[in-house]
Amino acid sequence: MKKYFLIILVLIASVSILSAEDEKEEPVKVDELVKEIRLDSIEKKPYTLKKLLDKKKAVVLIFLATECPVVDDYVDRITKLIKNFKDKEIQFVGIHSNKHETVEDIKKYSEKHGFVNVNLPILLDPENKIADYFQARRTPEVFLIDGKKTLRYRGGIDDSRKNPEKHYLQNMLNLVLEDKPIPEKERKTRAIGCTIKRVRKAELDRTP
Repeated sequence: MKKYFLIILVLIASVSILSAEDEKEEPVKVDELVKEIRLDSIEKKPYTLKKLLDKKKAVVLIFLATECPVVDDYVDRITKLIKNFKDKEIQFVGIHSNKHETVEDIKKYSEKHGFVNVNLPILLDPENKIADYFQARRTPEVFLIDGKKTLRYRGGIDDSRKNPEKHYLQNMLNLVLEDKPIPEKERKTRAIGCTIKRVRKAELDRTP
């Protein structure tokens, strides 16, 4: 009797493992359609990709962190980009996925660095599910989604923490606005920044 009971337990455990694997979501890749996502803001307002894209030509997701000196270096460039594309139907969004950050910390950081002044929605990803879905590894790291919900670009804002020469995101946004294709070799670049501290280990794409 014990033998049969153990066999049943093993079968149940096997089915559970298989179900968990089936439910594991595949991360989105460049040129693929992005699923509908939903996150709450630091003001507890719900945001969806559909809502963010309403009357917009593209959405830029920016993964941020409160204790990353590299993000600090990019604050002025981020706010400048938001201002420059304000009247061009581009929606920028900040996302915090670090497990140790509190809502209060994020609010203070957003206020301190003027993200409130440029109307940048700050969204919370407490279980880093969205970071995993986009395979975000660092802060700051950006993901450009066009009006058809296609991921057009992922990677760095530019090529240098201090003295950039190549302005990746700005160039990609201009191509999207002009309805031009992004060259294949430019659709994915290396993001410069701090690693996202996850609640669980994720299998991340390490290229480029």
